[in-house]
Formats: sequence, structure tokens, C-alpha cells
Amino acid sequence: MTTQLPFKITNSNAAPPSLTSTSFQLTANPSTDIWRTPVPVEANRFNAPILYKLIPLSSFRRARVTVSASWTTEYDQGGLVFVFPHTKRWIKSGIEFFQDQLFVSTVVTDRGADMSLVQTGLRGNKVTLEARSENGALWIYVVDAEKTVPIREISWALCGGEEEEVWVGVSAARPDACEGREEALVVDFEGFELEVV
Repeated sequence: MTTQLPFKITNSNAAPPSLTSTSFQLTANPSTDIWRTPVPVEANRFNAPILYKLIPLSSFRRARVTVSASWTTEYDQGGLVFVFPHTKRWIKSGIEFFQDQLFVSTVVTDRGADMSLVQTGLRGNKVTLEARSENGALWIYVVDAEKTVPIREISWALCGGEEEEVWVGVSAARPDACEGREEALVVDFEGFELEVV
């Protein structure tokens, strides 16, 4: 079944959007991010706005969204997010503006974060992403017209115990300052779906 809203919002002064449809926006101020690295200088940032629903991990089946924005600043990003609050791990997959190009990035973290970048399925400034539970693993796909292109398998993501809960939703971030300006990044999300059992 597809779950209904309301969702919760974190790391934002704004109230959750009035979600009478599956399309909405998140606004990310400069210097917001979801990132962790142990080297060269340890960093652990978790201050990006996240719109999420807390669900039992074992109930997750699928999440899907189309994400777009006016991506202009290095590391501008938005997309699907999974947060495992008890283990302080997270996964995010969406558009990321890197070296003046748009990529679909997937970042997975444990002690540190690792990032993969692909340039598939982008249509102008937007992409449709789908995350699925398949054979005990979490698979991330780019939906490109009538086909789905697998871009990442995270084998540990769905291996929690019966009681484990996970945040599933979307996030937006603008890690770098916008050349001294304080302009926020507004990310559009369309057709959000979260399927659970």
C-alpha cells in the first residue's frame, strides 16, 4: 500500500508543507548538508532539511520521486533520503551539482560517507529516482522513460532487526555558500510515493 502523509520535517524553521498532493518544495539555506568524513579533517554535518516518515524498516517496499531545481552552486543537491536514527547511518540519492555539471549521486555512510556519480536519466535539470527492497537489499534506480537503470545496491540497508525504524523521505542541501550571497536553494519534488506493507 502507498502511505499517506503527514510527514515530519527536521533541520528547518519551516513547518511541513501542506501536502495535499505528492508534489512539494524544500528550501535549503547555504551551509546545509548531510555528510560525514573521518579524513583529512573529521566532519559530521547533518543540518539539511529532511521531510520524512518514520516507518518500521521491515515494512519498506519502494520510494519514488522526481526532483528538480535551479542547480547553480557546487554540491547543490536534492533527492531521496534514508536515515537510520539508532545506528546514525544514512543513504541519500539524487541530483548533485559537481564541477559545473549535474550528476545523479548516491551517498552511503557508516564511519564515513562514500559517493558515486553517474550521468544517466537526467532530463534537463531533473531526474526520477526509485528505491526498492529487492532480495534483502536496497536498490537505487534512475527511471529513464520506460526503463529503470540500476545505479547502486546497498546490501546492509535492510538488514536491521524487527524493531528497527527508518526515516524515509526527501532532503535538499546547499553545502557551500553562494559566492558570499545568502541565497537558499529551492528544490521541487514531484510524484512522491512511499510504498510499505
